[in-house]
Amino acid sequence: MRVLVIGAGGFLGAHVRRAALDAGFDVVTAGRSPLASSPRHLRIDLGTVTAAALAELIARLEPNAVVNCAGAIEGDERTLAMTNVDGVTTLVRALALAGGRIRLVHLGSAAEYGPGLPGIPVTESTPPQPIGDYGHTKLLGTRMIERARMDGLDGVVLRVFNPVGAGAGRSGLPGRAAAALRVAVANREDLRLGPLDAVRDFVDARDVADAALAAVTAEGLPPVLNIGSGRGLSCRDLVKELLAISGASCAVREDDGGSARSAGVSWQQADITLATTVLEWRPRRNLANAVADLWWSS
Repeated sequence: MRVLVIGAGGFLGAHVRRAALDAGFDVVTAGRSPLASSPRHLRIDLGTVTAAALAELIARLEPNAVVNCAGAIEGDERTLAMTNVDGVTTLVRALALAGGRIRLVHLGSAAEYGPGLPGIPVTESTPPQPIGDYGHTKLLGTRMIERARMDGLDGVVLRVFNPVGAGAGRSGLPGRAAAALRVAVANREDLRLGPLDAVRDFVDARDVADAALAAVTAEGLPPVLNIGSGRGLSCRDLVKELLAISGASCAVREDDGGSARSAGVSWQQADITLATTVLEWRPRRNLANAVADLWWSS
């Protein structure tokens, strides 16, 4: 089975590519930047490529599935919309023009839901109420795929909660905390972060990749599936695990600026019942596994 992984040079894209290769898939990668580790890599920017040009490329490759891991996390509304909305629109149109039955697995985000209610896991039927530009643009991308399904697109959106693992960027707490801890240890300083009271569903990036590959071949897919650990833990729990894995003994001070993107979301936990049933998938790694992968790879 041939799989085209778009955004393969990014955090989650790299995990999907690695898992696909390990599973024996015929993998072609694509992205805005070169990827020296991929012998078959195409330079594609979903924010600027035309649907016709992308359709021609897809028709030539003849993939069985496309896994879209490309997405913008930071920037102003227009920057976010170029990849998260316009890019998804272009990809959907290109798949229609290319013809054939090509499965699209698109990585969405828990930010589409907005704030959750403490103690109540979020299901796929929960009405989305994003509170920032990132969540809004990711939701618009999801809506595009939902509409395209009505016209025959074979596609699914995996709403990924809070991924942790090798390659995590500093735009999220795990990557930011790991980078800050290395500096604190080197300088023999306290680890300074923002408030850590918020509850998140942290999921190992390798489990996310496993879910994406399961979605490539699963039958009877609904429009949206939640991908998380199914557990809600405080951000403080993640930092404690990071300290334990690293062996660092520095004090933690929660007096630095927090993430503006997450400030209005105090609680989120995924209900992954549907994903475990439809995909026959279940997260196999715990927070310690994910944090160790993050720490020892950075």
